[in-house]
Amino acid sequence: MSNARWSEQLDEAEAGQVRALLHAAREADGRPEEIEPPSGGLHLLRHEDGELVGYTHLDTAGDSFGRQVAELIVRPDHRRRGHGTELTRALLARDGDLRIWAHGDHPGAARIAAKLGLQRARELLVLSADVDGQEWPEPKLADGVSLRTFEPGRDEEAVIAVNARAFDWHPEQGALTVDELRATEREPWFDADGFFLAERDGAEGTVIGFHWTKVHPPNPARFGGEPVGEVYVVGVDPGAQGGGLGKALTLAGLRYLRERGLKQVILYVEGDNAPAVAVYTKLGFGRHEADIQYSR
Repeated sequence: MSNARWSEQLDEAEAGQVRALLHAAREADGRPEEIEPPSGGLHLLRHEDGELVGYTHLDTAGDSFGRQVAELIVRPDHRRRGHGTELTRALLARDGDLRIWAHGDHPGAARIAAKLGLQRARELLVLSADVDGQEWPEPKLADGVSLRTFEPGRDEEAVIAVNARAFDWHPEQGALTVDELRATEREPWFDADGFFLAERDGAEGTVIGFHWTKVHPPNPARFGGEPVGEVYVVGVDPGAQGGGLGKALTLAGLRYLRERGLKQVILYVEGDNAPAVAVYTKLGFGRHEADIQYSR
């Protein structure tokens, strides 16, 4: 017998069940990267005969455009039994503009979407490049521009100001705050040496662009179980675009990730951002997979 209910907070036992489900999904799919249940929003747990078989988290705060965003996962050994469909129906019963992620463009998600009349609203491409053999030359900067690395406690506000202007169109990135950046600095993966800033000479603190890199630990179900680097965020102030600064920042980060001995680098880019895809293709990146958002 199956049942599901929405709740604003998980108790300790429920949180443990969700961690086990997310861990099982990551072992099978390589996703999600985090197995800690998200905080805030709403949680929907679907049980069958006392066992947690499906989990949904709904971010009720929404993205930068006010759309609520859901993540839905069914335990791998309980798929193809209707649990994903019923969890999706429960989401669709709610009011408001809603987006539902399907990481890896999972075929099961596509079947549910077709059954319930959902449309592909967003395609987030995952591009990858093998490091060996790549010709990533020294970055070329315009006159009057220099590169340095991020200094915690000094650069947060300047980076967030550039980020907000560079990503005012982006559903997630444009909403990043100073407090969230500072919280990320406490994460084990944060590496200030791999966080490159471009600033105008003679105007200390005038940041006009940045490249924030990331290194993911080994994941047995993705990328051959090896650690992988990521072009995490490249942001250029709109007033500094068009002069090759984005490419220079990207090269600085790629060369740094290569120096760390990584064999593969990935990045995420919107599927409809043809200019960015073209730039990354010239740097040796190709399509690896895609994450899809569905909507009504």
